[in-house]
Amino acid sequence: MASGGSSYQDIGDSLNAYADYGIAPKTAESKSSPFRKSTAVNIIGGNHGTRSNTAVHELLECPVCMNLMYPPIHQCPNGHTLCLKCKSKVHVCPICRHELGNIRCLALEKIAESLELPCRYQVFGCQDIFTSHSRLQHEQNCKFRPYNCPYAGSECTVTGDIQSLVAHLKDDHKVDMHDGCTFNHRYVKSNPQDVENATWMLTVFNCFGHQFCLHFEAFNVGVAPVYMAFLRFMGDDDDAKKFSYSLEVGGFGRKLIWQGVPRSIRDSHKTVRDSLDGLLIQRSMALFFSGGDRKELKLKVAGRIWREPL
Repeated sequence: MASGGSSYQDIGDSLNAYADYGIAPKTAESKSSPFRKSTAVNIIGGNHGTRSNTAVHELLECPVCMNLMYPPIHQCPNGHTLCLKCKSKVHVCPICRHELGNIRCLALEKIAESLELPCRYQVFGCQDIFTSHSRLQHEQNCKFRPYNCPYAGSECTVTGDIQSLVAHLKDDHKVDMHDGCTFNHRYVKSNPQDVENATWMLTVFNCFGHQFCLHFEAFNVGVAPVYMAFLRFMGDDDDAKKFSYSLEVGGFGRKLIWQGVPRSIRDSHKTVRDSLDGLLIQRSMALFFSGGDRKELKLKVAGRIWREPL
């Protein structure tokens, strides 16, 4: 599976520092950082304060990870600074190779505390500015922060906005894309008695101008094998709550129905699965719906998505 700004020449030097000290570079963040030698932009919203100039931002850039430094800020005896996280991973200064010691740069810490800075997700559309402390709090829940790839069954580290993730799911994971708010999906598996942990291919539905991810998998709840189907919304939780969905499965005069609210992909696939927030089918019932001979899983899950009235 393939993974998902412009970079500057001086980033190359910082990557060499990573290589010297065995620290994996966060290239995606450093390349898209709004503090790299960029021209000033108009900022609206948030706390409207005086924008700090680019030179000050560069003073506060950690030379190892390229992120903005917050107190405590450390320095070597020659005055070269680096952030606390990187300081804990290296023993000598990445600039002059002098032994680091435990020296704080109090002057730079005061500057960092007094600045009003743009959100790190400015490149994705956030136009608010904050003091250093409130900025960190804001960024944990900023609606412009990138989403993680919702694909399940493998470790995918791709992040991005919804549009780029939809393209990534289609091109790199070969996910099926369907238009419409109703669906009938079949899940088949031979030798279901041998299946303890299995994840079927993700399906994405385009509905009401948004995308919804249909998950289906087998796993154990304690020692009981179960199948589970659930829906996730490609967007934030506030928007997810504007929708509801139903899933049903049945056969031979019996039927199971689930109705719920799709969970945002801000919640990981594992978080939703482990909360059992979806259509849960005991294996014995799933095999009964499949024909009763217990030789093959053949389930048809029908679903509907609708928008809740305001």
